[in-house]
Amino acid sequence: MKKLLIASTITVLTLTSVVSTPKAHAADIAQSICEYVAADDKKRMRSFLKTNKLKIRRIFDGIQCNGKNILEFASNSGSVETGSLIIRKLPKKVVSDNLAALQTGSKPLIDAANERVSS
Repeated sequence: MKKLLIASTITVLTLTSVVSTPKAHAADIAQSICEYVAADDKKRMRSFLKTNKLKIRRIFDGIQCNGKNILEFASNSGSVETGSLIIRKLPKKVVSDNLAALQTGSKPLIDAANERVSS
């Protein structure tokens, strides 16, 4: 009886540890995206978004990097590659709403945003 109880306990613990593997938390996702934007690593950001089945237009409103949205953060950080990716993936209305915030940042991103809004 004692062996059966030990075996069943081990089985239950093994199954619950396999079933309850933690997924990425929202804070970890936001931190990773902010790090990729700060490092201007477009390749790793795209890979991370694809792995976690995320789209920029869906997460844009929920992520803040140093109190700024990711587009403004990319502009102020001089992250042209990731900023251009974000501009291409966002709707024109969202880009035009954030155009004023971009004016103090990187010139290539300002040009890309203006081109996106005018096209």
